[in-house]
Amino acid sequence: MADPTVTQLPNELHLTPVTADGLGQARPIMDWLTTFHLASVVLDPYTNESSWVLRAATRVLEQFRSSHARINFVVTAGADDARAFLGPLADQFLVFCDADRSAVKAMGLTELPAFVFTRVDGSVAAKAQGWHPAEWQVVADSIADVTSWTSLDIPGASDPRPFNGSPALG
Repeated sequence: MADPTVTQLPNELHLTPVTADGLGQARPIMDWLTTFHLASVVLDPYTNESSWVLRAATRVLEQFRSSHARINFVVTAGADDARAFLGPLADQFLVFCDADRSAVKAMGLTELPAFVFTRVDGSVAAKAQGWHPAEWQVVADSIADVTSWTSLDIPGASDPRPFNGSPALG
């Protein structure tokens, strides 16, 4: 029997990657999960809260770069605004655009920024909303446990103080 507290992403959810020349082909969520879990930092480029956490989020994702989790940013904007917000990070990470916030809704998020771990079966195994380092630590530890990887200490020395996020649905 399925755990009622676990969010299962719908098979009809599509994620659209940012490419060098705009948007790539949207694919069903399960196509992105065929081999690797997803470790996603979800950001709203139109809010201060998402910009405040960008350096810390990058540090957290980098820890899992070679693990069995596909590290990525999900940005609630189109390709141009996602690239403008992320700058060179848009070329260093897999970036998905979620302008209509369908992924945000499917993940059950109410605040951004967020850190979300999605397992290969499409279930959201752990998530943290806003910037609450202890909650982000739980997500990082969950990723490390499932992927047999090493976690990291959150917060780091230069990370911001805890804060609540902005409304996830705009």
